[in-house]
Amino acid sequence: MISKVSTIEDTKGLLGMLPTLTAGVPDDIFITTDNARCPKSEVYVKEGDYVRIGQLIGMRHAAFFDQPIHCTVSGTVVGYEKHYHRSGKMVNFIHIKNDHKDELDPSIKPRSDEEIAKLTREDFMEILKQTASVGLGGSSFPTYIKFNTKAKIDTILINGVECEPYITADHRLMLEHPEEIVEGIRYLQQAFDCKKVLICVKNKYDDLKKVYRSFLKRFEGSQIELCPVGNFYPQGWEVAMIKSATGIEIPSGHLPSEFGIADFNVSTVYGIYQAVKFNRPVYERNISITGDAIRYPSNFVVRIGTPLRNLLDLCGGYTDPEVNKVFILGGPMMGASLPSDDCIITKTVTSVIVLNETPSVEEPCIRCGSCMLNCPTHLSPKLIMDAVKAKDKEKIKQLQPLRCVECGLCSYVCTSHIRVTDYIRKAKIFAKMP
Repeated sequence: MISKVSTIEDTKGLLGMLPTLTAGVPDDIFITTDNARCPKSEVYVKEGDYVRIGQLIGMRHAAFFDQPIHCTVSGTVVGYEKHYHRSGKMVNFIHIKNDHKDELDPSIKPRSDEEIAKLTREDFMEILKQTASVGLGGSSFPTYIKFNTKAKIDTILINGVECEPYITADHRLMLEHPEEIVEGIRYLQQAFDCKKVLICVKNKYDDLKKVYRSFLKRFEGSQIELCPVGNFYPQGWEVAMIKSATGIEIPSGHLPSEFGIADFNVSTVYGIYQAVKFNRPVYERNISITGDAIRYPSNFVVRIGTPLRNLLDLCGGYTDPEVNKVFILGGPMMGASLPSDDCIITKTVTSVIVLNETPSVEEPCIRCGSCMLNCPTHLSPKLIMDAVKAKDKEKIKQLQPLRCVECGLCSYVCTSHIRVTDYIRKAKIFAKMP
């Protein structure tokens, strides 16, 4: 888990001040055939086929939706390989040899402002469905499904909080692309017929507050406002953000739309802009590569399908190659730990944290209560852990572990270095059993 919090915050503050770099597109790109939400897939291309950016090359299948698979470079299909995915699992990837011509599929073409002005919510849904727009904060939930609600949306929240340590990719995206983000917000206003929009950022980020308060003056009467929220973790969790921004507390098991609220991550909004304006699927994204084990932490614009090892080279490699490394895809609190750097950047990878391994010894629980006091969903992690150890399914179900958002705070605050969150994950499996 995380230690040296002050060092982390210092690193995050410095990285947030540096401009985003454009990572070179590698010779070999890898496109995942399945993911955590879509365990099945079919591929429409074969070895030797020529493909282009944005071309539909397959379809992923989930329980109640399908998700198109798009190519992110132009080049030739080589075959299939297995690499680590952001879920922490080894999965199949389509290997494509990049020709560096960046030829676009004919489906990628701009829409005029007049065309966009005529789009209905159903039109927006179809565009986002066909371009495979998903939650880019890490959820990977299909964006078009959020649009498919019969509830009246009174307020749209834009999540620019980025509350986990180390990560600053969204921060830089907001500073460097305010025009595209606000245009994406205006598409949301049109789709939901909703005027009120709150752009939520941490109160301590004076640079974001200055940029957006100044930029939003161009949109007098738009009802798009900046909304500073708390500096705590997990303020980026949608329930915490909604409560801070609106005062509304969303009960467990209920959707924000039931309370007239729709919320979107800021990277997702940027992707919505690209999809609507250019019919362009997400083929590149902003990502933070950071941690105490690499020489030059950086934010990059990365082509989807880039091997992590390419980016580590751009960061100057490891600070101490002899020391074992910990690789975390996503934030250090909620991300997935991988056993090696043999992983591929997919569209929902917000960051890669690389740390020098510092072994810790798990000690017996001293019943201090810190895990209970810090749980944002007001669970009893200690009691859930005991029930898991006893394999007491009835007790586990009574303790409602399915309410857990896996923020990792119970493990972080544990003075005995117990990985409490891992026990909660096991409890969820028990809770789903008949």
